[in-house]
Amino acid sequence: MANGTSVTQQTPRHLPVMWKEVMDGLRVKSDGCYLDGTFGRGGHARGILDRLGPDGRLLLMDKDPDAIAHAEAHFTADARVSLHHGSFADMAHWPAAGGGLDGVLLDLGVSSPQLDVAERGFSFRQDGPLDMRMDTSRGQSAAEWLAQASEKDIADVLWLYGEEKLSRRIARVLVAKRADTPFTRTAQLAECIAGVVGRGDGKIHPATRSFQAIRIYINRELADLEAGLQAAHDLLKPGGRLAVISFHSLEDRIVKQFIAKCAKAPAGNRRMPAAAPFRPTLHDVSGALKAGDDELAENPRARSAVLRVAEKAGTA
Repeated sequence: MANGTSVTQQTPRHLPVMWKEVMDGLRVKSDGCYLDGTFGRGGHARGILDRLGPDGRLLLMDKDPDAIAHAEAHFTADARVSLHHGSFADMAHWPAAGGGLDGVLLDLGVSSPQLDVAERGFSFRQDGPLDMRMDTSRGQSAAEWLAQASEKDIADVLWLYGEEKLSRRIARVLVAKRADTPFTRTAQLAECIAGVVGRGDGKIHPATRSFQAIRIYINRELADLEAGLQAAHDLLKPGGRLAVISFHSLEDRIVKQFIAKCAKAPAGNRRMPAAAPFRPTLHDVSGALKAGDDELAENPRARSAVLRVAEKAGTA
């Protein structure tokens, strides 16, 4: 609100994934400074803001221009809120974060609003332009990449980011078919991939892994995650909390390994000279947290979510 004071704490009507666990993990201080690097539609951000007092600060970032527009309409009248359009990988370059942070939240992957709008091109269940960019103001669309990428590059992307076992066969078919008809629609691409993979038992769409892989590549999601984790680590004050929600094993592995690298001494090698004493810069607060049964009944999207929380070493 414009006067910078907080209303009584409220639970969002439509809960974002693992809302309570995120609020508990961040342990928001009323006068703290917090950064939500993946604003989306602001469910987690609202929870943080409701816990801040008049001296608290909330910094909001998102790649998606639609998310930024939503934040401008619903959050920036509050004097405690600052907004920046961009990737959380670049949070260290935002002067508002330069004074240090008491908490950072990253809710990874594609958001429900992005999936629900066919024109964004993320969903193989709805026909739309084959875009897949989270930031539609820059970069190459999925259609543009598929039109010129080599067969090897396509296969590598499908395997590395989607763990698609039929990556080479799919890539070969895509390159052959695009010579006659370029891929410009999501339904067109999904149908082609399904023709290669087969329909299986119907529980998982045959294009799931390929769409995931192309989306991750187009948006540099894993590279941004690695950069964003390091930036968050460096900006956190002692006692500050990092909370990361991931939705597939590639993301979670990066988060898990980053926290472990900062929290645990590496295995020693008796053949090497003794190393300097290890001083952890993070403490693993939570391990891997999963959504509870009640949440899963209300929100099936939460079934693959994993939350990890770490705390910056030092005196709070």
